[in-house]
Amino acid sequence: MEQLHAHEVLHMMEGNSYTEASLKEAIVEKFGKDQLFYACSAENMNVDALIEFLKQKGKFMLLNDGFTVDVTKVCNH
Repeated sequence: MEQLHAHEVLHMMEGNSYTEASLKEAIVEKFGKDQLFYACSAENMNVDALIEFLKQKGKFMLLNDGFTVDVTKVCNH
């Protein structure tokens, strides 16, 4: 299975609010539970590793009931 870039998840998140659990559920529903992801500085990440990676990279913006993607932190390459 080909890895997907983390941007796919970030773009999916635009305009939506998530908790970590609901984000994991949404990723699995859209891409499948066995899908692996990569980014500029990491690869072969499963869903849990991807969420942690994105969190550590500051890609999420807090909202009242969870978080969404911080579109200002999405690189465009």
